[in-house]
Amino acid sequence: MNVLKRNLVLVLAGCLVLSAACKREQGAAGGEAAAFHIGVVTGTVSQSEDDLRGAEELISRYGKVSEGGMIQHVTYPDNFMDQQEVTISQIVALADDPLIKAIVMNQSVPGTAEGFKRVRDRRPDILLLAGEAHEDPLVIQQAADLAISADFISRGYTIPWAAKQLGADTFVHISFPRHMSYESLGLRRQIFEEACKDLGIEFVFVTAPDPTSDVGVAGAQQYILEQTPQWVQTYGKNSVFFCTNDAHTEPLLRQLLQYGGMFVEADLPSPLMGYPGALGLDLSAETGDFPAILKKVEDAIIAKGGSGRFGTWAFSYGFTVSAGLGEFAKRVVEGSASLDSASDLYDALGEFTPGAKWSGGYYIDANTGVRARNQLLVYMDTYVMGQGYLPTTQQTVPEKYYNIKFNKPQ
Repeated sequence: MNVLKRNLVLVLAGCLVLSAACKREQGAAGGEAAAFHIGVVTGTVSQSEDDLRGAEELISRYGKVSEGGMIQHVTYPDNFMDQQEVTISQIVALADDPLIKAIVMNQSVPGTAEGFKRVRDRRPDILLLAGEAHEDPLVIQQAADLAISADFISRGYTIPWAAKQLGADTFVHISFPRHMSYESLGLRRQIFEEACKDLGIEFVFVTAPDPTSDVGVAGAQQYILEQTPQWVQTYGKNSVFFCTNDAHTEPLLRQLLQYGGMFVEADLPSPLMGYPGALGLDLSAETGDFPAILKKVEDAIIAKGGSGRFGTWAFSYGFTVSAGLGEFAKRVVEGSASLDSASDLYDALGEFTPGAKWSGGYYIDANTGVRARNQLLVYMDTYVMGQGYLPTTQQTVPEKYYNIKFNKPQ
């Protein structure tokens, strides 16, 4: 009898241990442990905060892997140009988890294609999704199952068009050689120039420090702070300013609000991109509520006399790409969405942008005329503070802009 009792105690103890282990594997929402995992790679707060917040939104919905949830989030280095092997290693390490079924990269900085290729060699079962690729279209198309980018072709026309609606007579484009070597950014610059000529707007290109260079983010931002007042004085308050780097956006907005000038939208538009810091806003109470965020930003812009002179997308592009691609990956793995369906992708993005209008199309190589099957270019209507939406997505972009060939700087 004592032996039976002892065995019963051992069995009960084993059950308690097993029960505790099961509880540790439960998701953040208290359900069963996730059947599969999704890896999400973004930049840090200092380089691309919106991208990171989108990953956090996925974690809030589906839990983190360490707590039995679905999402494994890692970040690439701020100085990603000099640390591409670190970026590659971060991507490849995700494939060590046998439950990883998809990897989402946003932004897809240099090294992404190589990281994806190494994952593909080891784990061909993993779905590879690239958000906002920095590498040339043909490079990322060969490595990713799907790549999406802000529509650098259409926006090459629609941004100057919107500037014209705001009353701009000059378009000041701020960038640096690394960005201009990317087809997506360099070709858009060429389209900007042609569109400005057609719309009767003067186009000006100015160079600013690359935040990934020796000066770092702080040095690049200081340069923008110092130069913007001089740019406004030189080109006038009816000039629209546009920069290709996220880190440049906040100091640019801060100075434009003080010294004049206009701003249609950021390179990767969002009411969170640059505006909160430039305006000194605390948006902690509005976290994740983009209509409330937009209203608070808009009220502050109007109070500073910027009505009709500053714009954005109503929802964060970076946030939406991280969260939307993660949602799309989940649906594809579960079988409720098709990888080659643009409408399924728009539905996933729309999960995080209720009421917003999206447009776009698959990338067409200007050199060959071949339409890509796995790179989609997307954009949203521009929202002007104090004025409302411009019908950006309703504009017909002249065919000539799609035929401009990228002249890569030597």
